[in-house]
Amino acid sequence: MFKKILIANRGEIACRVIRTARQLGIATVAVYSEADANARHVRLADEAVLIGPAAARESYLVGERIVEAALQTGAEAIHPGYGFLSENAEFAATCERAGVVFIGPPVAAIRAMGSKSAAKSLMERAGVPLTPGYHGDRQEPEFLAAQAALIAYPVLIKASAGGGGKGMRRVDRAEDFEAALASCRREAASAFGDDRVLVEKYILKPRHIEIQVFGDSHGHCVYLFERDCSVQRRHQKVLEEAPAPGMTPERRAAMGRAAVDAAKAVGYVGAGTVEFIANPDGSFYFMEMNTRLQVEHPVTEMITGLDLVEWQLRVASGEPLPRRQDQLAIDGHSIEARIYAEDPDKGFLPSTGRLTHLAPPAASAHVRVDTGVEQGDEITPHYDPMIAKLIVWGADRRQALARMRQALAQYRVVGVQNNVEFLARLIALPAFAEADLDTGLIEREHEALFPQREQVPDEVWLLAALAEVERDQRLAERAAAGASDRDSPWRRFDGWRLNGRATRQLLLRAGEVQQAIGIESQSGGGGLVLTLGGQRFDARASLGADSELQAQLGERRVRAAVVAAGERRHVFFEGRSWPLALANPLQAGVGSNEAEGSLRAPMPGKVIALSVAPGTLVEKGGALLVMEAMKMEHTIAAPCRGRVKSFHYEPGDQVGDGADLVEFEPVA
Repeated sequence: MFKKILIANRGEIACRVIRTARQLGIATVAVYSEADANARHVRLADEAVLIGPAAARESYLVGERIVEAALQTGAEAIHPGYGFLSENAEFAATCERAGVVFIGPPVAAIRAMGSKSAAKSLMERAGVPLTPGYHGDRQEPEFLAAQAALIAYPVLIKASAGGGGKGMRRVDRAEDFEAALASCRREAASAFGDDRVLVEKYILKPRHIEIQVFGDSHGHCVYLFERDCSVQRRHQKVLEEAPAPGMTPERRAAMGRAAVDAAKAVGYVGAGTVEFIANPDGSFYFMEMNTRLQVEHPVTEMITGLDLVEWQLRVASGEPLPRRQDQLAIDGHSIEARIYAEDPDKGFLPSTGRLTHLAPPAASAHVRVDTGVEQGDEITPHYDPMIAKLIVWGADRRQALARMRQALAQYRVVGVQNNVEFLARLIALPAFAEADLDTGLIEREHEALFPQREQVPDEVWLLAALAEVERDQRLAERAAAGASDRDSPWRRFDGWRLNGRATRQLLLRAGEVQQAIGIESQSGGGGLVLTLGGQRFDARASLGADSELQAQLGERRVRAAVVAAGERRHVFFEGRSWPLALANPLQAGVGSNEAEGSLRAPMPGKVIALSVAPGTLVEKGGALLVMEAMKMEHTIAAPCRGRVKSFHYEPGDQVGDGADLVEFEPVA
């Protein structure tokens, strides 16, 4: 076994590898960019080496610099994690030439499977069923458009290298093909350094099922069952589970055999995933093989009781697979939810900022949180905006669903927009609960998943007021403790008055809605009377650690959390979060004056392309320009029918969050 390894990655996967290495007594070396100098994976590793500026192409994608760091620190092997250089054959070859073990498959296997086009040709020869499409080398736009017409729309354009939904577009009409192809190529080149694509038939109502395979250098290969990854947005997985609901033993065995055949066809060693598109009738097609550990590997670990990173390390050090196929079995059901810094209501637009409050559910034998960030860390525009992976286990799918619902209700994030409530709605969908799964689930259930925001419940206003009183009480007590006249009645905050009771009014705001809450202290320390909308409520509360609030409202006792961040008050109650703000009474009624459809940069990024020329008349929703941020492209669209007067930036320009991008004139 290795004594020291270097991890050529960042975030939660780097932290995940460090955890297993530490359990095995292996020292770890982290690499980091300037933007990650204080990142969690750097704090956890035994050593850390700076490898370049924030941009991934100048740091995490510079293989020579990473290998040099391994040699300097005496690391015997490099674990690539996933993404970045994990499926880069040249990087694996560089490791080999330097005498450093690449913890992954052989170079030849990566090359064979690294191109989706080449991999499909190889699978076709091996007898693995393929999705109809063009997987060849010709890349002229006119030729690819002609192939799409032959395949018949809808089609899917996919980057030949890489994965994670980047460089992938569904195209429904011939007139949209050229723009989609150009966008795919730009995104693929940026993420993987390779702009080649393939074109496939888009299967309607498909399920995305992948098989975890593992091979060793002794000629053994097994499959560790399947994962259902059908629930996706923008071709990126949102929820994953194992085993796949409704999978029969016969179908599992057939897909497992096909996956092992695919791995053996390239002499595969290490962890890999063979991905299939499955039809409702039980037929399935090979889609691609990922020659690395997958983001969703924890669900496989939960149902098998195995540590796949440990398997990777053992196999890479020359040991045989720890178990044979007949020694592997499924125990229970596991579901993973990806917690992202993004705004689902704005097309899942990534969000950046500091995690001013981060409280995941408590870890246990059946709840696991894999994360690369902690409270106080920053989500930057340079990398993927994942906050964590939330994984649960249950004896069956019903129990796993219940535990996921409970865990999401306990997850609290403040400082960035996030998808926790969206995931809670997704898990609660009858279609998901009944396992009516396919890759179009989110689009099909759009109305249920994106409801109109409800009015703030009375309890939320009252809980925010109670938490504010508790915070004021603590401030008063601290001030009194440090004062020379600490016993003075004027320093008390218990509502004592010479001729009456103490009353005050608290103004809170949610968007355009402002609410006044009257607060009256009861005599003798007997709690409070809150007044809201003419109604009076007897109340008392206790604010504990981590902003936990235990409150009594009339005869009802409730638990909540009220997190203060500047003037904001985030109330977490009954599985929902409600962002409120302290209102300045001198500004009553003043709200946001930013018009809907603002043509400002939604986050820091780079202008990639201008979609129209100045002077062009565009319809509502028409593309104006394309930005790149967090390794994805984002289209800025016209908020209404109007004319583009001018652009404030050119392609290649970096823009800040909120920058005015376009001078746009509405036209009736």
